Amino acid sequence: MNVDTIIIGGGHNGLVCAAYLAKAGKKVTVLEAADQVGGAAATREFAPGYRASVAHLLYLLDKDISKELALESYGLRMAKSGLKTIALAENGKHVSISSDAVEGADLSSEDKAAYREYRRFMSKFAGIFSGLHNKIPPRITRERSDMIALGKMALNVRMLGRDDMRELLRIGAINIYDVLKENFDDPLLRGALSLDAVLGTNSGPRSNNSVFTALHRMSGNNGGAAGDVSIPLGGMGAVTEALAAAARKAGAEILTGSPVSSILLDGDDVKGVQLANGEQIAASVVVSNADPKTTMMSLLRARHLEAGFAWKFGNIRASGSAAKLHLALDGLPDFKGASQEQLGERLVIAPNVEYVERAFNHSKYGEFSSHPVAEITIPSIHDNSLAPDGKHVLSAIVQYAPRNLGAGWSESKREFADTVMNTLSEYAPDIRDKVVASELLTPEDIETDFRMAGGHWHHCELSLDQFLMLRPVPKSAQYRTPVEGLYLCGAGCHPGGGVMGSAGRNAASVVLAQ
Repeated sequence: MNVDTIIIGGGHNGLVCAAYLAKAGKKVTVLEAADQVGGAAATREFAPGYRASVAHLLYLLDKDISKELALESYGLRMAKSGLKTIALAENGKHVSISSDAVEGADLSSEDKAAYREYRRFMSKFAGIFSGLHNKIPPRITRERSDMIALGKMALNVRMLGRDDMRELLRIGAINIYDVLKENFDDPLLRGALSLDAVLGTNSGPRSNNSVFTALHRMSGNNGGAAGDVSIPLGGMGAVTEALAAAARKAGAEILTGSPVSSILLDGDDVKGVQLANGEQIAASVVVSNADPKTTMMSLLRARHLEAGFAWKFGNIRASGSAAKLHLALDGLPDFKGASQEQLGERLVIAPNVEYVERAFNHSKYGEFSSHPVAEITIPSIHDNSLAPDGKHVLSAIVQYAPRNLGAGWSESKREFADTVMNTLSEYAPDIRDKVVASELLTPEDIETDFRMAGGHWHHCELSLDQFLMLRPVPKSAQYRTPVEGLYLCGAGCHPGGGVMGSAGRNAASVVLAQ
């Protein structure tokens, strides 16, 4: 097989990278280990007639990528956009949170006004990060181009205005707990907003960087309000199938069921890959959509790296703490006090910020939470293709479930599943009676099934010391690696996790510039 470029992994960033490289005239082959593209964003059947994906909400997909790759022409549609967040209360007095207002029977006028101001400054600060998504991170050097890029970043912060700039510098690296305590009195509102700062991370509301991760979640260039959440028609797999169609249209070849076992070198240069079946494919450029630790330590192997680089890649923090629950239901569950319209929104279990912090405390000691937090959707309310007629799918991200569970997941998975169902039952007492089938994916399952080191869906923890020119490691943050011809394009690169595609497009631009 004669190709210019091999992409390892057919996740969303790999497909974006392939599409842009193919559009530029490169002969590209994507090698995907699974039998379908999409990785954790693939829509899969988990029970007969019931489909879901690990990634279940869209809030970061870059609108320019959607336009440039004409994703709508390949069938991408939204089943529901602009979802509200319904902060569930055990007594049924829920709080409804949208991009511009918050409503709830027990909310004060002061909290409602404070929420509008909170959204104003958080959206403004998130705009600083969104402006960086489609830029190659500058290095900290004396080179003119890097100095100019760093200067522009500083200018963007300065252009916030004096008061907002001071506020960003004050809160940007601290914890969301203190910020929410400063701004709001309502426990339910504070709990729901704190969940946005820690979802998918190995941190709690009191952890430093949690304001930063809240801003990252709001930083999508998706054309809507900051942090707008959508459910794609056909599940998240519709996004990656549209990306695959765009890549194929541009001329890329996509081979599924083709796991890569190693990256091949000719001296210090890449010369191709070897598949698990022993087949070798030659290429002068290899771009890996796998997580950086897997790419460098397993596919390339540490012996091909200078010792300092090997140490840095080996010490990337990438321990997942989020599990994924899929329930096949024979009818809609009755969440106490919630209307059917509200059941179609984004439901969260995070009754107060202290509850979220206590849930996180367990993971510090290698335990799963006895009272977990959850982000829940019932996408079949808007998309009947996901379940049989009259039936429904419930999809929930559940924290905290540490990858390195002290008791081991083989012994504890059933107990954790019972714990999660007990928690759901506190809000929807009839939910057990509605369950036809279920699937629980622990971080260990996610690591095994989707080949993510540590089971971390961002490929490595998003934090200030693993961000921008430090992501995944210093001196390898511009999608290049120390090996000539080997590049990275996955969520472990800038700008991080979430289905946005920017890492894939940025990596393609670096490859094309060589």
